[in-house]
Amino acid sequence: QVQLVESGGGLVQPGGSLRLACAVSGSIFSIVSMAWYRQVPGKQRELVAAITSDGSTNYADSVKGRFTISRDNAKNTVALQMNSLKPEDTAVYYCNARGYFNAWGQGTQVTVSS
Repeated sequence: QVQLVESGGGLVQPGGSLRLACAVSGSIFSIVSMAWYRQVPGKQRELVAAITSDGSTNYADSVKGRFTISRDNAKNTVALQMNSLKPEDTAVYYCNARGYFNAWGQGTQVTVSS
């Protein structure tokens, strides 16, 4: 199993930037892919961005060109750089890791508002 702890959320104005980080511990070598999801009240959790162990990435259409997912194997972290933020990006963001397990972090709130 792995343990995930997110950080970096907060309040930002439209057009601003935030960087989320996910610290990973535990059975790191069992991880096949990692991702960031987000959820707003009353809606299903949705995939924002994912990265596989070979570095392949994919993004939700709504964030392409604005968000970048990356992983630092030396520091055991996965980051989500969010630029040109919009009010509709407001959500709780969750870090996810998959292997023979499906692990989630506790979530971090991102609020985009003027």
